[in-house]
Amino acid sequence: MALVIGLTGSIASGKSTVSFMFNDFQIPVIDADKISRDVVEPGEAAYERIVAAFGEAIVREDKTLDRKKLGSIIFAEEEKRLALNHIVHPEVRKQMMKQRDALIAAGVRCVVLDIPLLFESKLTALVDKTIVVYVDEAVQLQRLMERDGFTEQAAKQRIASQLPVKEKAKLADAVINNNGSKQESYEQLEQILSDWQVGK
Repeated sequence: MALVIGLTGSIASGKSTVSFMFNDFQIPVIDADKISRDVVEPGEAAYERIVAAFGEAIVREDKTLDRKKLGSIIFAEEEKRLALNHIVHPEVRKQMMKQRDALIAAGVRCVVLDIPLLFESKLTALVDKTIVVYVDEAVQLQRLMERDGFTEQAAKQRIASQLPVKEKAKLADAVINNNGSKQESYEQLEQILSDWQVGK
């Protein structure tokens, strides 16, 4: 049986960096963020529902969604964020399961589901084991402000919209402490995969 790993973290915790490391172990990664961008392309069912719910103001001239505008609406209002998630998440889940099942049918020994809101969306039933990429909150805030050019308030707002990374770490089967160098994180991942017998 293939081992299905759920990879998660919090915004600016370095989850994407760890996600890329699985390439070295020839382990395929199904990225929920990438799928969530695909399912809201013009012509997709979720796209139509989002425009109906949030209005034409969030649509650019080329008909794609204005993510920045949408982001500022949903991070300011909990109700709107939940409404958007209610539209997008079921579509993303459906696509992830389809891709996961196809990879398992093709005989892979391990597959990773990279899901930012793994615990918040109660998706742990889709995976066998979970890994949380952890950073201290001060590091997280700093990285987010530097990476996305947010003010401290905007960065804190986005961090607060997720379960604190400390809480996620308590729920995980394994934790990668990403406060240090990429090499240190890589070595932790290597050890976890070796412990779970899906390493190199």
